[in-house]
Amino acid sequence: MTAIATAGKATPGNATRTRSLGLALAVIATAQLMVMLDLTIVNIALPSIQRELHFSAANLTWVIDAYVLVFGGLLLLGGRTGDLFGRRRMFVLGIGLFSAASLAGGLATTQSMLIAARAVQGIGAAIASPTALALVATTFPDGPPRHRAMAVYAGMSGAGGALGLLLGGFLVDVSTWRWVLFVNVPIGIALVIAAPLVLPRTVGRRGRLDVPGALTASAGMALLVYGLVRAPDTGWSATQTIAAFAGAVALLAAFVGIELRSRQPLLPLGFLRNRNRAGGFAVMLLLGAAMLSLIFFLTQFLQDVLHYSPLVAGVAYLPIPVAVGSTGLVVSRQVKRFGTRPFLTAGPLLVAGGLAWVSLATARSSYLDVLGPLVAVGIGMGLSFVPLTLNAVTGVGANESGLASALLNTAQQVGGALGLAALVTIAATATRDSLPAQRAAAPLAAHHAALLAAVAGYQDAFRAGAAGAGIAFVIALLVVRASRVTDVADDGSTLALANGA
Repeated sequence: MTAIATAGKATPGNATRTRSLGLALAVIATAQLMVMLDLTIVNIALPSIQRELHFSAANLTWVIDAYVLVFGGLLLLGGRTGDLFGRRRMFVLGIGLFSAASLAGGLATTQSMLIAARAVQGIGAAIASPTALALVATTFPDGPPRHRAMAVYAGMSGAGGALGLLLGGFLVDVSTWRWVLFVNVPIGIALVIAAPLVLPRTVGRRGRLDVPGALTASAGMALLVYGLVRAPDTGWSATQTIAAFAGAVALLAAFVGIELRSRQPLLPLGFLRNRNRAGGFAVMLLLGAAMLSLIFFLTQFLQDVLHYSPLVAGVAYLPIPVAVGSTGLVVSRQVKRFGTRPFLTAGPLLVAGGLAWVSLATARSSYLDVLGPLVAVGIGMGLSFVPLTLNAVTGVGANESGLASALLNTAQQVGGALGLAALVTIAATATRDSLPAQRAAAPLAAHHAALLAAVAGYQDAFRAGAAGAGIAFVIALLVVRASRVTDVADDGSTLALANGA
């Protein structure tokens, strides 16, 4: 491709080219924003969804996990479909599927309808998100234009989570929870119409999809989540629980066997032999679990305990995106000077501290008791994201950089799904065990007793999340070696990384 503009002189051809690239970037960035927005926009509507569709506390997790688990589990396969069948074609297909599922979810009248729609949303997102990133690489010329496009793409990924909480709160406040899903439909239709007009047509190449690998991995993780979520109700020794865990182990073992024998594996297991990469993926897995669980439980705490409206609850989360964004910007400019190690170790430690801090909140707490932990978690995540991304692509060839990035994203999504299931189990057990004592202390205030028992469950979940982030700190400290950045773009984004001594 040619450069976007000629030095010192603009021409009609260059102006047209600039406009076309701008439109292409707008389509790609909007799609990524919409996909990432759905990771959080539904969280803020959970109390409303629970009341209208009569979800139990355990089953409510599937509204989040159905999307996150399928998204993360099929992300590598979704990226592969773009390589084989054409990126623009699969981009349009993914967005179309995502939008149709959003419409179905908004119209859902039963729990199973909503969960199924969220799972199909995850399939669409798993196709659209990696093909959108690949389209950035194939649409924009190498150098500053591509760096700027990548920065916009990354910005949309980060902004999606924050905007989801704010937009979700506004939509639930002024309308109903259904609009957190309906809002995707007009945006998706516009993207499906615009994509063929502004995105370049890409031709697929020969190869095969590792469908057995994708299905066994996703089904194994789904069974694991199911076993964790159902255990508090059915019992850890119940046949249903044991069968779920046994099935999960069998399917995940089958996945490993398939990947070892496949000529074109979904996940080349040798890719994880690198100590730095494997450690970084483990850190992201644990941080993904901590972050998604914080939002899940704190949303209910803000609305059910502090009695915030959905909109006010969304605004209450603002310290996290502000802290993540500002800290990430500082890290991206300082990582060349200090390397990744100081940031990668301090980040998980701050997240652990923030979660431990918020576990001290009680039914009598105010927002001031939550503000400090939110800032600590936000700074910790901001310190972690850039070093983790750099660590993932260290020593990776150009033909494997997409795989490295996709694996990091997969670790975050899968960690979120598995971590949320585990912490919901912990919270449900703590709530159940605390309820008799709370009822005995206040026999005439059943609702208040249930509320105090729920808070006890949130506290245990936060403590467990803090322990997980603490393990991430230990892995970052002992497993991931020091690294130094060797090339940084003018805008502060890092381009290359080399292993340090």
